[in-house]
Amino acid sequence: MTEHETTPEATGDSGAGAVVVEETRAAAVPVTAPPQVPVASDHPDRWGRVDEDGTVYVKTADGERVVGSWQAGEPAEGLAHFARRFDDIRTEVELLVTRLTSGAGDPKHAMTSAKHVQESLAEAAVVGDLAALAARVEHVLALAEQGVEAAKAAKDEARAAAGARKLQLVEEAEALAEESTQWKASGDRLRQILEEWKTIRGVDRKTDEQLWRRFSKARDAFNRRRGSHFADLDRQRGVAKNRKQELVEEAEKLVESDDWGPTAGRYKDLMVEWKAAGRAPKEADDALWQRFRAAQDAFFARRSEVFSERDAEFATNAKLKEELLAEAERIDPSGDLETARQQLYKIQERWDAIGKVPRERIRDLEGKLRAIEERVRGAVDAQWRRSDPEAEARVAQFRERVEQFEAQAEKARSAGDKRRAEQAEAQAKQWREWLAAAEQAVASR
Repeated sequence: MTEHETTPEATGDSGAGAVVVEETRAAAVPVTAPPQVPVASDHPDRWGRVDEDGTVYVKTADGERVVGSWQAGEPAEGLAHFARRFDDIRTEVELLVTRLTSGAGDPKHAMTSAKHVQESLAEAAVVGDLAALAARVEHVLALAEQGVEAAKAAKDEARAAAGARKLQLVEEAEALAEESTQWKASGDRLRQILEEWKTIRGVDRKTDEQLWRRFSKARDAFNRRRGSHFADLDRQRGVAKNRKQELVEEAEKLVESDDWGPTAGRYKDLMVEWKAAGRAPKEADDALWQRFRAAQDAFFARRSEVFSERDAEFATNAKLKEELLAEAERIDPSGDLETARQQLYKIQERWDAIGKVPRERIRDLEGKLRAIEERVRGAVDAQWRRSDPEAEARVAQFRERVEQFEAQAEKARSAGDKRRAEQAEAQAKQWREWLAAAEQAVASR
């Protein structure tokens, strides 16, 4: 089988036999308030009785019905036993309701279970509100029927969605075949479409075959356009090869140039022109690139060697700056801050007077000096913040209030007024906490 002759589903997997759209569980079904079934074991005597010989009866709309016999103990225990059996059935029915209304249950399975319960109620050996339970079972059956219908509708909807998705893929493929010039990306996308196509099931055979023919035709058209494009590209690559040969020859002539700046700029321009020339045939393109890169590397290697010799002249400067850094490290801004600032200023002047250092040392040396500058500047800023009159005023105000309330508490205690003393102490405690926070804020600035 070829992709152009048959669909991926032509092996017998298409149609109803290959539908991946399962009869899924129905979504939650909105319902009105269902009839409630009372718990029988709470008041079993409401729903049945046990006579003197141990016969157990359940009350029904048609009168009493014998459900069993109890000889193992007190009549109330027997009645409770049959009530619990009723509650077990009730719980089973309520579980079906919960599953159906939440969408978690299988409607067909729920319908089968509900019918089984319904058929067993007429002779069930239980004591409870059988009429309410029967109504509840009818409610479950109604829910299950709605669920089955919803599942069928969902299956039909999914089948329609599968067909719509394949139509979208076909239309995308046709658009790529007609318009796209992104050959690699579009070729990859067509392969992705094919892989997705194989995963989509449930479309009827006739529609699927029609869509497949359109998709196959689009891929063929794309492949023909791409083949024509690359034939033209081969011709263009011949022109690119000649242009790149010229660029290589110029690059090789510039290798011995000592005009470092302009020549470096020209190499950059040559690189731009190289990229603009397009691709030559791969083997020739690789060989020409090796020559171009070798010429470029040789020039920049010579330039680096010259620059390295020049950088060596800056070694003394680097050593002097290291000595200055050692001196600057001894500046202590925690003492006399103004003296520290003056020391730093003089070091900065001497630093600038020294001049350049080797390129590989610039970042390290400058970074260390900046760290020292930041330390002194941070100390200056911290001093300014600590002397903030507004913050100091708050601390003084809070301290004064603490002292006031402590004095009030002491006075109240002396007067024997315990209640006022406790109130004043509580207020003093609160203001003391605020005072501590204010002091901490000033200290941390």
